[in-house]
Amino acid sequence: MRLLLTTTIVATSLAGFAMADGHATLPLKELPDIADRDYWVPNEVNADGALEALQAVVGADAVPYAGTIEDPLQIALIYPSADTSDFWARNYLAMTKRLDQLGIVYETTEFASRQVEHSLQSTYASQVEQDADLYDYVIFGPSELAIQADNIDKLSANDGFSTYVWAFHTPLKYLETQPDAWFDFSSAAGALTMCDYMLGRLGNGVTMAMNRGIPGITDNQRSGDFKACVEEKGNWNTAYEHYGEYQSEGGFEGTSLILQAYPEAKIIHNANTAMAMGSVEAQVAADKQNEIFSTGWGGTGLELDAIRRGDLDATPMRMGDDVGAATAEAIKADLEGRAGDLPLVFLGRITIAHDEMSAEEIDALEQEAFRFSGVGALQR
Repeated sequence: MRLLLTTTIVATSLAGFAMADGHATLPLKELPDIADRDYWVPNEVNADGALEALQAVVGADAVPYAGTIEDPLQIALIYPSADTSDFWARNYLAMTKRLDQLGIVYETTEFASRQVEHSLQSTYASQVEQDADLYDYVIFGPSELAIQADNIDKLSANDGFSTYVWAFHTPLKYLETQPDAWFDFSSAAGALTMCDYMLGRLGNGVTMAMNRGIPGITDNQRSGDFKACVEEKGNWNTAYEHYGEYQSEGGFEGTSLILQAYPEAKIIHNANTAMAMGSVEAQVAADKQNEIFSTGWGGTGLELDAIRRGDLDATPMRMGDDVGAATAEAIKADLEGRAGDLPLVFLGRITIAHDEMSAEEIDALEQEAFRFSGVGALQR
């Protein structure tokens, strides 16, 4: 399919490959703890100024693509979009609407799963890799990074299409072939932002419990980094940690157990939207929602509605449409032969949405975050 595009595509593909592929070119710089990790962080793999430049483009009005495309681009999306979180659907909408603004014609094929369906994702990845001639771009949202590392490697090594990874920003050192780009929000940065907010609002010496996700990088950052920060800076105590696998059922079950067995815990930290919604449901069922300070993760439409209702207290809020819009801009840059100018890792912005904000403040955050996908909870 890539042969049907403009003649710049060959140079474009090689430029992206040279920047992203292989250990010889990475890292570009080293941070002090690099030897302690099996992955790189964005500052180690992004050229100076590249991230900021793409963030500026994403935040500005679209500049249409000036080239020509003989046939619509074929884009495959393999992601856990069957879950409660609307992160995937919103970034799909943001990407496609930005592509529309850019004047780039495309067709998409979606391969949906739940976040716990690792084997199904592997099946999809193998199917897409075998049908490489059908696709120009493959967007992969791993169920969990380490579990899907082999599939990322396999997709990235196929030169029939460009591979972009959604929802992770920690390129694994041991990949033989790096994807062309990673698009995400920094869970580590969000955890520290949330830590500062919670300490400022609730003070020191607090007892909390946690609904964690799936063991791996994402939960290590969202839950582990938050826990380490509040325990070190605020002398907090963690009464219990429940692994809810990022599912609403896991949040419900974990919260039910916490309410019964750990009544001293007055804060429940949830590592994603689905578990936060399950946690809220359990609290309402037990008539305990006014006794617990509950957090979510991501600032999705469901979470903001819960904050408005008074069921959820705070969440690290992503400017959610940034990932999808940045992906569209990356496709445009690739078509124009500018893939080498892109950051290997794109990060969107995160702020805290909370129940002490006015309705106008929450509305303004929501308008900016969901400028492409629309405000309010998505219809599923």
